[in-house]
Amino acid sequence: MAITNASAGTNIHEIADGVYRINTPVDIVPGGFSFNQYLIVDDQPLLFHTGPRKMFPLVREAVDSVIPVSRLRFIALSHFEADECGSLNEWLSAAPQSVPLCSQVAAMVSVDDFADRPAHAMADGATLSLGSRAVKWLDAPHLPHGWETGFLMDTRTRTLFCGDLFTQGGTGAAPLISEDILENSEAFRKPMDYFSHSTHTRQLIGHLAAELPGTLACMHGSAWTGDGATLLRALGERLVGNGSRPMGLDL
Repeated sequence: MAITNASAGTNIHEIADGVYRINTPVDIVPGGFSFNQYLIVDDQPLLFHTGPRKMFPLVREAVDSVIPVSRLRFIALSHFEADECGSLNEWLSAAPQSVPLCSQVAAMVSVDDFADRPAHAMADGATLSLGSRAVKWLDAPHLPHGWETGFLMDTRTRTLFCGDLFTQGGTGAAPLISEDILENSEAFRKPMDYFSHSTHTRQLIGHLAAELPGTLACMHGSAWTGDGATLLRALGERLVGNGSRPMGLDL
């Protein structure tokens, strides 16, 4: 793990082949918290999450430690929120050939108005070649936030960029772990109840689990490696209860 800004504690670590987690610890909640962004290095590099606008210099410094920022081609977001895309226009300026990447709904309701360049809007199940690998867009409206929410899957490394799913308290000091993160994330979620209460949670969890991710690139806390489908379904059971059928069988 490389520290890219000693005063802020910003650091970068390769969690899968060509996939880097950028992590900045903050003290905005008791016990600490963290913001993560993910850089995919390929012929057309992609950054998933921008971080808040005021964090742009820290994240830029970290990206620059791996590739020149000007090489970025896609600035991706799961949903429209400051820590997802607060510095979007700063990135578009720093990487003149880049464009936003998001869901079709996000482009329609927010991004194409907010951003200085039109978005590359992806439909559910659409894929995009970055060079030696492709990424796949997965719509997930209201899981856990707005109508425009979706996630990105690196089909080569089986890495699911899962946004605010499995948000963990603490600084996320360990870049990649295999031990349980569900209990930590549930302990953080329940007091604040920041998930939306979608009527389609079961189907959406099954949709993500069907991709069989081996790495979950969490936006807050450590990234995780293991049987991602099983962990996603375990989260689904916490969100909707056991019901009459196992998670993921009612797609």
